[in-house]
Amino acid sequence: MQHVLTLIAPAGQLQAPLAARVRAALIALGADAASPEWLAEEEALDIPFARLAPEQADAAARAALEGLPVDCVAQPAEGRRKRLLIADMDSTIVTSETLDELAAYAGLKERVAEITRRSMNGEIDFSAALRERVAMLKGLSLSALEATWEQTHLMPGAAELVGTMRAHGAHCALASGGFTWFTGRVAEKAGFTSHHANILEDDGASLTGTVAEPIFDRDAKLATLKRLCAELGLPLSASIAVGDGANDLAMLDAAGLGVAFRAKPVVAAAARVRVDHADLRALLFAQGYRAGEIVS
Repeated sequence: MQHVLTLIAPAGQLQAPLAARVRAALIALGADAASPEWLAEEEALDIPFARLAPEQADAAARAALEGLPVDCVAQPAEGRRKRLLIADMDSTIVTSETLDELAAYAGLKERVAEITRRSMNGEIDFSAALRERVAMLKGLSLSALEATWEQTHLMPGAAELVGTMRAHGAHCALASGGFTWFTGRVAEKAGFTSHHANILEDDGASLTGTVAEPIFDRDAKLATLKRLCAELGLPLSASIAVGDGANDLAMLDAAGLGVAFRAKPVVAAAARVRVDHADLRALLFAQGYRAGEIVS
């Protein structure tokens, strides 16, 4: 079949009758849709199809699901396994916004988090917002970085996503609007091949309230994706990108498969693929990995 529609749900929440309903919806639009093939029992399955555009299949599936907590990924069947993963960090690979959590140690979490929210939803300029938030932390002891790291946790499925893709020969890169102080630690913990982010400046005892220029922003994320593909000898179509904020949109749009993960409204509305319900293993199922292939 030319295309494949993947349905993914939190474990135990995907049932065969629901898959049959989605397949019937595709057929009703004139698609040639094969029987569902389970990738993970009651969690993820493929429906190969032809004679229907992926966008039409996605819309038909969502209508048939009637708001149930199931994610859909419709795409060409050929080349679905990617050789490069490029991922945002905050609220994507880790569960928190590390800058917001760091600001808590200065008593500024709510003020900083509101600026973060507006920046990630594309309401204000990312670089200006980052400089403003970092300036508010001038004089904060470096011990706050360690305390923040101790409370930073990987997103469910993150280690499996990275471990599985690396086991199959992929390069896995973090590309974050946050800071290398955190991305280096997250990369080591989750198994990323490389990490790319902003440099938070200090005087050896406390933060100076400045970030090194140039800012690693939306354009830098896109440039990193393109550079890594060139260095690895890969077409952009062989990459998968994931993120949740407005500064991720350019790389999501350029990647072979761009996934908005539990994303901000402006990102969810613009992205071709979004994952709202499942964990990060959804990106493996979208590439056709079966449960038995996932590295835990």
